[in-house]
Amino acid sequence: MNQLIIGLITGIAFGFLLQKGRVIRYDKQLAALRFIDFTIVKFMLSAIIVGIVGIYLLTDLSVIELKIKSASIGGNLLGGIIFGVGWGLLGYCPGTQLGALGEGRWDSIWGVLGMIAGGMIFAEMYPFFKKTVLTWGNFGKITLPQILHVNHWIVIPVVILAFIFCFVWIEKKRL
Repeated sequence: MNQLIIGLITGIAFGFLLQKGRVIRYDKQLAALRFIDFTIVKFMLSAIIVGIVGIYLLTDLSVIELKIKSASIGGNLLGGIIFGVGWGLLGYCPGTQLGALGEGRWDSIWGVLGMIAGGMIFAEMYPFFKKTVLTWGNFGKITLPQILHVNHWIVIPVVILAFIFCFVWIEKKRL
């Protein structure tokens, strides 16, 4: 099946789950930013668990090829700042902006337009970033299992257990 079609289907499924999980609601977004409701954190931890198991399982079965990007402190720092400022100003992260737009919330269009403009600016400035920001703290193409020199199926259960601990802690705090 064409990769674009698979991407479209999984994107629609993810958007449906975002909507059903009520994480695209502005009040949930604001509550997450104020650290008073961790529904979005729990949703994302769940998505990471499904993603890490699915990606490595499909890689091991030779269904997909894992293509790792270089780990760059500069790139993550700059991207995190842009992401955080955008989320704070708009009350939506990129995925929830598109979900909110799909629900007919027209306030999210500003974020979508900002993402498009930001993507265009990044594309134009990429040669500059490649020589500067993306070289700051560049660790190359690495993964946690590679750093630890262990099989990924040893790291994955540890990550899942850590996330379950986070779930339990969040629930005990009633967040």
